[in-house]
Amino acid sequence: MATPVVTKTAWKLQEIVAHASNVSSLVLGKASGRLLATGGDDCRVNLWSINKPNCIMSLTGHTSPVESVRLNTPEELIVAGSQSGSIRVWDLEAAKILRTLMGHKANICSLDFHPYGEFVASGSQDTNIKLWDIRRKGCVFRYRGHSQAVRCLRFSPDGKWLASAADDHTVKLWDLTAGKMMSEFPGHTGPVNVVEFHPNEYLLASGSSDRTIRFWDLEKFQVVSCIEGEPGPVRSVLFNPDGCCLYSGCQDSLRVYGWEPERCFDVVLVSWGKVADLAVCNDQLIGVAFSQSNVSSYVVDLTRVTRTGTVAQDPVQDSRPLAQQPAHPSAPLRRIYERPSTACNKPQRVKQNSESERRSPSSEDDRDERESRAEIQNTEEYNEIFQPKNSISRTPPRRSEPFPAPPEDDMATAKEVAKPSPATDSQFPVPNLEVLLRPPAVTSTPAPKAEPAIIPATRNEPIGLKASDFLPAVKIPQQVELVDEDAMSQIRKGHDTMCVVLTSRHKNLDTVRAVWTTGDIKTSVDSAVAINDLSVVVDLLNIVNQKASLWKLDLCTTVLPQIEKLLQSKYESYVQTGCTSLKLILQRFLPLITDILAAPPSVGVDISREERLHKCRLCYKQLKSISGLVKSKSSLSGRHGSAFRELHLLMASLD
Repeated sequence: MATPVVTKTAWKLQEIVAHASNVSSLVLGKASGRLLATGGDDCRVNLWSINKPNCIMSLTGHTSPVESVRLNTPEELIVAGSQSGSIRVWDLEAAKILRTLMGHKANICSLDFHPYGEFVASGSQDTNIKLWDIRRKGCVFRYRGHSQAVRCLRFSPDGKWLASAADDHTVKLWDLTAGKMMSEFPGHTGPVNVVEFHPNEYLLASGSSDRTIRFWDLEKFQVVSCIEGEPGPVRSVLFNPDGCCLYSGCQDSLRVYGWEPERCFDVVLVSWGKVADLAVCNDQLIGVAFSQSNVSSYVVDLTRVTRTGTVAQDPVQDSRPLAQQPAHPSAPLRRIYERPSTACNKPQRVKQNSESERRSPSSEDDRDERESRAEIQNTEEYNEIFQPKNSISRTPPRRSEPFPAPPEDDMATAKEVAKPSPATDSQFPVPNLEVLLRPPAVTSTPAPKAEPAIIPATRNEPIGLKASDFLPAVKIPQQVELVDEDAMSQIRKGHDTMCVVLTSRHKNLDTVRAVWTTGDIKTSVDSAVAINDLSVVVDLLNIVNQKASLWKLDLCTTVLPQIEKLLQSKYESYVQTGCTSLKLILQRFLPLITDILAAPPSVGVDISREERLHKCRLCYKQLKSISGLVKSKSSLSGRHGSAFRELHLLMASLD
């Protein structure tokens, strides 16, 4: 008789490296609970399928870190807001940029899609809330009232209201049809991080950094209850789809709350740290958290979690005796949202004021949209998730299955992993025992180890130095005892060579420093270039890059050929220095160069103008040569790729 396996209530599903740099925002698709979107400091938006290791699609176009992302309800559109205040909307089914929206003066902190119409709301560090019409690519209304950054926005289920939470400790409710604030909910003593509408009733929940969750009645505009004593700032809350309870993602735990009266139904320990977003699907709660460039996903089996009825004793803090509470009533206590009969209905057109006119499409917007791309990196998963929505099928769509829970016992887990299964065996060829038992061939020289194409700037061991290079060759059949004198002789030989290299480097830097003390920067750079040692040029540029005012046009003519060499170097530190110097040149001198070259010829003789024109022509020729190299490297991933893409955008006027 088989022993039943006891499964876990909560477990870690996977951990992925989502971006080449730090992750700054993420969101789960609420409809499926299977789609994850992440925004990073590398200015990209990446889409993932939960429990799959590979990225489905990478969206480019932003030129600053992506601070906020949001998926619409059908998971067909995604909107992303950047640190610079720009907003981009992509069509995931068509795999292309749909709109670029400009208007905020600071970074985008929050976004949300209207549940039925083609509208997007955005909240910013500039304290403004804007409602955008995606079809007409314009702002249709601006809401003012908050005094600090707007951290969260949520549309009501019927699409008539918009709730906003901000760092000014307040929650505000806006009437979209009237274009004005309906009510303000004070009471929190810290920044409000999240708001969430009840799926059915006129009820709103808000979570704050003051470690409280407040429930607000949207008919009487007053507080219903307040839950205090959360283990940390409240960053993520979610109502159960049927509205019976509220889930709060706390520090390393999930808490299940009721509100009339306030009570805790259950507490589940989950090692997710600071959870960023929650979704419910197939009686499972999916939670995602991020740290630096990594994103982790967790699953809680809701069939093993108490969601109504008796009150659970809080294992962390609360030991007060609580009375038995009735289950959540089957009939709602307050008014229910009236949803449109079809998803094709749109909300009423909001009023426009003189300060928020619709913007007509401009050439700048068109250029931004041409530079934005949707790179499909996993065609099979992309077709499985997005393409079937466009076709009509006679069979019902395949419903996603719940994630299987691992066994409670670690030994049982190990046995399950070690036990072969027919499905697993059929995926791999049967090994040839004769080949496996054959003794390995003995060779006198080991296979050379390939060196990395790019040598990182920070590393724990020297590149290209092998211990065998400093020791006498030893044949494998005859093991000869190594003599200490011979080993030291080989080490001293390499040490002497290194001392010669460092002494030469020190002498070259002294020569450049002697010229630098005279105050002639151009001559200092010329002397460094004449030495014909890129390491000396890098050391000098690292100093010049710290003070942009040292750069002059004649200095650019000398440095640009060296920058081209640095960008092709195998050393990461050289490439970084070259990118920094080139960015400074482009930002300070490219507009000047293009203006002088485009200006009509002057009348008479102007020697200074002719010299300046000659320098501009020389710099332009060198920049054109470098632009091809930058374009070829802009497709790289990671920090290098991000730097080259930024340079490619700055050099767009050269084309």
